This record gives sequence, C-alpha cells and structure tokens, in this order.
Amino acid sequence: MASPVRPVLPRLEPPASLRQPAALTDDLLQEIFLRIASPADLARTSTACISFSRLIADPSFLRRYHSTHPPLLLGFLSDDYGGREIFKPVEAPHPNSAAARALASALNFSFNDYLPPARWKPWYIQDVRHGRVLFSSRCDDKNVLPDLAVCDPLSRGSLLLPPMPEQFVQGHIFRRSDAVFYPSADATLFRVMVVVHSLTKLLVFVFNSTSSSWGVGSSTSWDSLSLSRCPIMCELPCHVYGCFYWKLHWMYKFSNNPMNGNKLLKLDMTTMEFSTVDLPPDHDEQSILVVEEGEGRIGIISHKWHGTHLNYYSSMQNLSQMANQWQMNNIIPVPVQDNLSLFRSAQGYIFLIGDSNAQDTVGMACFSLEIKSLKIERVSRMKMYELRNFPYFGFPPSMSLRRI
Repeated sequence: MASPVRPVLPRLEPPASLRQPAALTDDLLQEIFLRIASPADLARTSTACISFSRLIADPSFLRRYHSTHPPLLLGFLSDDYGGREIFKPVEAPHPNSAAARALASALNFSFNDYLPPARWKPWYIQDVRHGRVLFSSRCDDKNVLPDLAVCDPLSRGSLLLPPMPEQFVQGHIFRRSDAVFYPSADATLFRVMVVVHSLTKLLVFVFNSTSSSWGVGSSTSWDSLSLSRCPIMCELPCHVYGCFYWKLHWMYKFSNNPMNGNKLLKLDMTTMEFSTVDLPPDHDEQSILVVEEGEGRIGIISHKWHGTHLNYYSSMQNLSQMANQWQMNNIIPVPVQDNLSLFRSAQGYIFLIGDSNAQDTVGMACFSLEIKSLKIERVSRMKMYELRNFPYFGFPPSMSLRRI
C-alpha cells in the first residue's frame, strides 16, 4: 500500500525585521511635556534621562510651561521686623508638601546673606510675587521714602532700586508709604508700585525693571474722593482684574467729624484713576478680602471679630459699572473655633488663621480657601502673631527661572 502523500506546506519566509519607530523630535517631546498638568510630575519626568532634563530645563520651554500652568502653593515667607526671615513650607497631608520640602532644602531664604546693608531700620518683607521678594528699609523720618530692594532666593541675587527722583516728592508732607509688586503678564520682568500718602493727596510711582527707572503713575486729592482726611488703609491691597483695592478704616470714630470706613479705595491700573467703592452695610470694622469671581465680577470675603464663619458677597455689577451693590452669596463655615483672622489673598485663594477644631490639628493653623470651589485645606501650623506671612507660590527648583 502506497504511503500517504504529505501535503507540501508553503515555505515561510523569515519576517522582516521590525522597523524601529522614528525618534520623537525635541519639539514634539516638549509639546508632550507641556501637557503634563502637575509641575511635580514634570519635575519627576526630568529625572528620567539626560535629554528630558535638558529639554525641560530650557528657559524658553519653562516660560511656556509657566504661562499655561498655575504655580504651586509651597509655603509662606514671614519676618519679625528685625531682619530675620523664615520660610514655612506647607505641611502634609497637603498635596504640595513634598515639593515644598524640596524647595526649602534647595534654596537659601536667609536674605541677609545677599541683601545690601540696610541704611536705616532692618530690611523687612513688603510683598512676594513670581518668586521675587520685595523688601523695604524705613527711615524714622516719615518724609524720607524707604529704600527698596528686590531679591530672588533661587539665584541668591538682589537689586537695590534707585531712589525716587527728588522732583517727584518735593513739597509734600508724607504720612506713610506702601510698596507692592505690580502684577505683570511677563514673569521675567517686574514692576514695583509705591503709594505715598500725604496730608492732602495720594501719589503713585511705578518702577519698571526694563528701564530701571521710576515714573509718575497718578495722583489725586482726598477731597476729590469725598474723604475729609487721610484715612488709615490696610497695609497690603488686594489685586483683582487689574485693579488694587484697599480697605479704609474708620478714623476718629468718636470725634465730631468721623469718617465713614465702610468703603474700599480702588486704583484702576489701566486708567491710573482712583475711586471709592461702598461696602455692604456694617462692614466698617470687619476684615475683608477682595476676590475675582469670573466674568469681570468682584466678590468680597468678610469676617466679624470672634465669628466662626465667613460671609461671601458678590457684586451686582461687573467692572464696567460701579460695584456699589452687593448680594450675599454664601456663608462659609471654617474649621476654626476661635481667633479666626483673614490675612492674605493670592492666586485664586484666600488664607486664614485660627484655633483649629479639626481632629488632626491641635492649636493654631493656617488654611487656604479656593474661591472657585470654596474648598478649604489645612496648609500648615501657624501662630497668631505671624500674620505678616506672605504666600509663596512657585515651581520645583529644577523648573524655576532666574528672576533677577
């Protein structure tokens, strides 16, 4: 019997070697990196290989990333009016605590190591923005404007601002002066605004880092604002939609001619014009912070002394109208049982301090309130006398740019 014929199978050719995928170009990699939402995740990505580190550390890439991603709350800078600055990183379980610890160990916040010697009183902090710190050294003579200096803890650099031109301030008797950073869309540049209070006028001067010179911003009289005398104003204004707002305090409350303190003083930085804004009734002696609500509307967060909640009011008009009508928006309970105090607003948050009633916190603590969501988070332990704390927002050191 013949053997069965086996079928002849077709000969299989060896598979062609797999083509290697094309290497991603640097431009494409940077576009991918731009879509990493968390700065902490991007910092970890930069440690994966040398090429990633090089691309992420490129200043042009960092400028793009910073322009599209909000900085992280990393801690607070404080001073004791005696030339001693302290950085307090946010604490666990806050999501930024790891990045904050890395910043604290990498940077030198002992500013006296690189600030120029103070001519008068010790340097103390005036403002913090975009990783820069503004200092002033005041003279006992109020008619002498303070020296101002800007520091960058990342580069350990400082810049002593030139004195104000004499012709700007001649003929005025000063009561006080305040200096703050003027927010800029370009974080590589900075401007400093000085508001000078005289007996009869308010004067505004602006320093521009591009020209390294001072310019006259604006001036107005107290009479033109329907304010009978130079008021007491909150030291640090709130910056909202290109405008600065100061809370006016009631002066000479028990005199025959008291001044209404139920107002905000507003400076529009586009027109450089001053105006006043009426507050809701009975806010003369309340602490308030002005916030952005969206769509050009402003809101205020207020707090009564010994209260354990915050009141949230919304303006009935947008910025194109007079914001003198208010509507109660919300009553916000806070995890504080005593000594509640508001002290700063920045980057869509307000910050408050008080004796916490949370189970995981004993004693005084600082909390952040996100305006958009009204979410409250514990930030760190803090003491009541440390109200001169300035929120420090930024990026991990490997993703930060030199500011001076």
